[in-house]
Amino acid sequence: MNKSDTSKIHRRKFLGLTGLAIGTLGSGMALPGWKPSQKAKGKIALQLWTVRNLLEKDYAGTIEKVANMGYHAVESIAPPDGMSLKDAGNIIIESGLKVCSAHVDLPKDGKHDWLEMAEAFNCKNMIWHGWPEDQRYKTEDGINELIDIYHQALDLARSNGLKFGLHNHWWEFEKQPSGKLPFEILLAKLDKDIFFEIDTYWVKVAGQNPADIVKKFGDRVKLLHIKDGPARYTESLDADEPEPMVAAGQGTQNFPEIVKAAEGNVEWMIVELDNCATDMMTAVQESYDYLTGNGLAAGRV
Repeated sequence: MNKSDTSKIHRRKFLGLTGLAIGTLGSGMALPGWKPSQKAKGKIALQLWTVRNLLEKDYAGTIEKVANMGYHAVESIAPPDGMSLKDAGNIIIESGLKVCSAHVDLPKDGKHDWLEMAEAFNCKNMIWHGWPEDQRYKTEDGINELIDIYHQALDLARSNGLKFGLHNHWWEFEKQPSGKLPFEILLAKLDKDIFFEIDTYWVKVAGQNPADIVKKFGDRVKLLHIKDGPARYTESLDADEPEPMVAAGQGTQNFPEIVKAAEGNVEWMIVELDNCATDMMTAVQESYDYLTGNGLAAGRV
């Protein structure tokens, strides 16, 4: 999501498609007092938005580095200009990585690229990325309109053997005047076949406890976005300029609490950094080491 001077790629091009300051524990050192859950751990993946600038320069080389770190999979975004979905999918699959999910646009006027994406990436999980903010989340009437749209998307997925889910930012977890949270309304009203990908960082930015939300959503949460940093609201967010993030375990997030709240329901733990306070690939490696080294996610190596 970063639109810093160093980023030449806008989010929309690619998306078309508390308080635990750990510091040095990014290396995978054991957390004091933390015992890994005996329940199934989510496998670790990387959201490719994290390395979008590197993919522009060297797609195959960047994918190979991610695979060599031990990640099981990636969450896909549209490939750089000049590269087809098929070619991007071949590079990812040949590296030994899977595509756990694809961030997609909602169908518009009957047009979409879901089937092409599903075939290219051998992936069934289609996730509406949710960007930019939809003002309909401000009212229950607006949310009911969105529910109809999401059910239409589910029908498309079902009719083609695919699955459909929703990803959040901060506004879906900001309280309405009624005191309700928009995503909690969706949880109650949406068909149970629509799953949720909870971005734990944006939940905290909205002022909610990510562990409480993950627990409340239960087995409807199949994927988590794992990102760390200050996790606070700033006006720069509305300009698509989040504060720099850090490797998982080095910011304000309490990931042991979040994993415990998931109760083994989460299939994929997806690392994402929208931008970074340090070298991006170093943070990607440190996130892997922290999550796998502390029994919070399952790695491939």
